[in-house]
Amino acid sequence: MSRDARWKALLELLVERGRLDVEEAAAELAVSSATIRRDFDQLAEQQMLVRTRGGAVVHGVSYELPLRYKTARHASEKQRVAKAVADLIAPGEAVGLTGGTTTTEVARALAVRSDLTSGSPALTVVTNALNIANELAVRPQFKIVVTGGVARPQSYELIGPLADGVLGQITIDAAVLGVVAFDSAHGAAAHDEAEAAINRLLCERAERVIVAADSSKLGRRAFARICATESVDTLVTDTAADPETLRRFEEAGLRVIAV
Repeated sequence: MSRDARWKALLELLVERGRLDVEEAAAELAVSSATIRRDFDQLAEQQMLVRTRGGAVVHGVSYELPLRYKTARHASEKQRVAKAVADLIAPGEAVGLTGGTTTTEVARALAVRSDLTSGSPALTVVTNALNIANELAVRPQFKIVVTGGVARPQSYELIGPLADGVLGQITIDAAVLGVVAFDSAHGAAAHDEAEAAINRLLCERAERVIVAADSSKLGRRAFARICATESVDTLVTDTAADPETLRRFEEAGLRVIAV
């Protein structure tokens, strides 16, 4: 196992459990305890975790993993959600995609749709996520519009007033939001206020707003609100979502799709 793969696995385990000890992690990854100690020390230097005697804990209660370390979390649920979201987009539409692991999967699902292999353009994609733009730029039938802004390393999203300038000049059919939290009372939210501001503007420029969120994101709150629940038209999630939570979203007027 490469160092990057090992670090990714360690951080996934740490976020899931909140705490790891050296021997436990070494057994999980089938490597030596000395290797895990070095990994913990190096990750602590990057402020990715907090070192403890004999192990490590997550870096604070509002801890946010960089995108490259989040891809394996709830992967199958995100792929199902992404396909269902992609199916809501019609050929020829202009769609906005925020950053995040689920919206990245939406981009991939759109890229392989058989009815989007040709057109002038087959789809217009507006995004502030560098990784999404990079993946879709090789599709000549897609028109890719990237906002300006300053790159945020955790999510690969462009943020700041330069992004505002582009989004203020366009109109889109659908905005697909990736969120860290979506609560029926408090709305959709992100960890970072600048990221939330760009996502909010994308929603304002859209005819309809779709939240793509696996069930682990529902009923949660985060620091920076993107938009009110009433501003969202459709929630696409997975079947592990709590029925009562989904009922509250439906009562708020949302179309709820669980896949």
